[in-house]
Amino acid sequence: MNRSYTLTSIGTVRSPHLECEGMPIQPLGARGFRGAIELDPMYEPGLADLTGFSRVIVLYLFHRSTGYSLSVTPFLDTRPRGLFATRAPRRPNPIGLSVLRLTGVEGCRLLVEDVDILDGTPVLDIKPYVPLFDAFPGEASGWFGEACRDPAAVRADRRFVGEDGTESSDA
Repeated sequence: MNRSYTLTSIGTVRSPHLECEGMPIQPLGARGFRGAIELDPMYEPGLADLTGFSRVIVLYLFHRSTGYSLSVTPFLDTRPRGLFATRAPRRPNPIGLSVLRLTGVEGCRLLVEDVDILDGTPVLDIKPYVPLFDAFPGEASGWFGEACRDPAAVRADRRFVGEDGTESSDA
């Protein structure tokens, strides 16, 4: 069942977040933080028609993350939870996801806001956010509905620092 796959970065996130500690943990808490996604010029033609979207889904690699645990205490809670019921960065495949506000496209550079991603993060893919497909208001959200912490007010700490001292951030 285990297979290996090779992914190639298509670009890099540029953001004001230079360290994991103290970063917003989700775009909701990153309102107003501006950044950019700088794509390899070979992918510029793929940005055609993207300017009509107000948001993009960015898939990226938690490049500072090493190892994982199947039980974690997420930033928004005080109880251990199953890894796959969280957005913790230390995962078997350290892939992150953020829905960012798209404010412009300049050549092979996307201008984005509400950035909750570490500067220098490798980008794996970009997809348009389509409310018809991607929004499901009123759906159950498990323990998140019980969490008493405001995600907009929570910042990353050192709880996901690996045994080798590497850090990563997300809830």
